[in-house]
This record gives sequence, structure tokens and C-alpha cells, in this order.
Amino acid sequence: MNKPARTFLFFALFALGSAVDTKPPETEITNGLVTAKLYLPDADHGYYRGTRFDWAGVVYDLTYKNHHYFGKWFDHYEPTLHDAIMGPVDAFDPIGYDSAKTGESFLKIGVGLLEKPEEEKYTFSKTYKLLNGGKWRTSKKQHSVHYTHDFKNGKYQYLYTKTLTLTEGKPELIIEHTLKNNGSDAIETNVFNHNFFVMDQQPTGPDFVVKFPFTPNGELKGKPAAAAIDGNKIVYKDQINKGEYFAISPLSGYGESANDYDLRVENTKTKTVVRIIGDRPIVKFVYWSAPSTLCPEPYIHISVAPGQATRWRIAYEFSAQD
Repeated sequence: MNKPARTFLFFALFALGSAVDTKPPETEITNGLVTAKLYLPDADHGYYRGTRFDWAGVVYDLTYKNHHYFGKWFDHYEPTLHDAIMGPVDAFDPIGYDSAKTGESFLKIGVGLLEKPEEEKYTFSKTYKLLNGGKWRTSKKQHSVHYTHDFKNGKYQYLYTKTLTLTEGKPELIIEHTLKNNGSDAIETNVFNHNFFVMDQQPTGPDFVVKFPFTPNGELKGKPAAAAIDGNKIVYKDQINKGEYFAISPLSGYGESANDYDLRVENTKTKTVVRIIGDRPIVKFVYWSAPSTLCPEPYIHISVAPGQATRWRIAYEFSAQD
């Protein structure tokens, strides 16, 4: 082998090794019925390193009976882009943002301590400077993944755990959360799950129906003619095309019982359904959809006194006709 060939081979192998080293860490779980593929938190190479969403539980694919329920829905990807993320992902409201001055810090649970820039108000689509990302740990069994985010910084100290489990013998995913407040101040915030459903890559349009246990109402936004509220359902009349969206923000009609946290997204063409059941009352609701994703976004309230812990869970039941 001559010298130019050896040089080319060296750099080719170096580039290949670099690509392997920087591949986002991931894992896979299965219960024999459902298989889920997940990206794992990593400050250097993680698929998602933005400051909007909790870094744990990024499900980039979930299959049941050869049908897919989550997947890539966006065109542009950057690891720090606020919505370059997939699956049933959680986002906590910022803590301490309003009282912080420019250059001081505020907290996002599941992300860490962030720096407040000079701006009028918090903007979820902005990427903020991460000052302290805490420590992430993950462990895996065949049918579950357990995440721990240990954060310590002055008065803000917490232990946040999140476990995704595929229920034995059932087409079901359970997400269990625990937040323990190890700091000196109470933790008060809201958290919602964005539920980026991507069902068999079907376009958002007349084949989809979203059902609620209450009668939803609210202002239709984006492309209002694309869908309508029909009793307890959102029924699509037209397809959402690139650059368009349909939303109801805020969506109201729910009560004070956790029984209203029971939602269904159905595709009549592929005969696939996902049911979402939470164990906390809804305190705020946003509904949003884009060309390839549908997102019912229920918020719950979190209040944890120093030294105390709180728990909540969300269940996803999948069904599909053969």
C-alpha cells in the first residue's frame, strides 16, 4: 500500500471511529408484545440536549403488532433545538425565573440550572445556557428503564426518578415519576407531557380522531378549518400540510378529578389507538398538531415541601387490529 493510500485509510478509520464514539447512547426494552427504543441522557453525546424538555424517556420508536406509535416528526435536527425530540416527553415549568435578575439562575427539573438572559419573559423555544446539569444515572432491565437525576445547587436540590416499564403480558407502557425535594425551599411547578404521537407515519388529517372524557372547548388556532370539536371529540376535516398547524390553546372543559385525564388518539385508516391515563387532575391543557404529529398536552401541578417527595404516573394503552 502506497503512502497516499495509507494516509486516506488512516483518516477514513479515524472518521469512522469518531462517528461511532459520538453516536447518541440508546437502549431497547420489550415485553414480547411491545418494543420501545429510547435515547439516553448524555451531556456530551445525547440525542436531546435542549433546555425545554426533561432529558429522560425519549422514545424514538415504539411498536405493537407491527404498528408504530412514536417517531421523528420534525424536519430540522440539532441536539439543543427545543423540540428536536420524540415520544411521550415531559416538560416542567421554570422555577425561580421571575425572581432572577439578568445573569442569575433559574431551575428546570430534568434539565438543570440555567442562566437568565436579558429578556422580557421566559420563552420555551429558546435554548438557555446550562450552568449545572446535575448527574444522570440510568439502569435497564429487559422490560424497563430507570432514570435518576440527582441535582444539587444551593437551595435547589432534588432527586428526580423516572421509570418506563412495559407491562408484562399487556400492550401497555407505564411512566412513573418521583420527585424528592432535598433543598430548603418548596418546589412549586407544573409539568406536562407533550405526547408527540407519530402513528405509522400517517399525515394529520381526516383519518384521526381525538377523544376526551369531557366536552372540550376553546379557541381554534393555526388552521381552524382543519378540525372541529364534535361533542367529546376533535375531528379532522382536512389535512395539515407543511408549515401549517392546528391547535386549541388553552383547551378547557375538564374538571377537578383525575378521571378527566383519560384521552384517546385513534387512526381509523390503520385501526390503531392509544389511550393515555394519568393519575392527577389536569390544571391546564393545550392541544397542538402538525403535519405528522398529534399532541394532547395535559398539565398537572407539582408541590413538594422540603424533605418530602411526590409521585405521579401516566399509562399508555396501545391497541391495533390485525
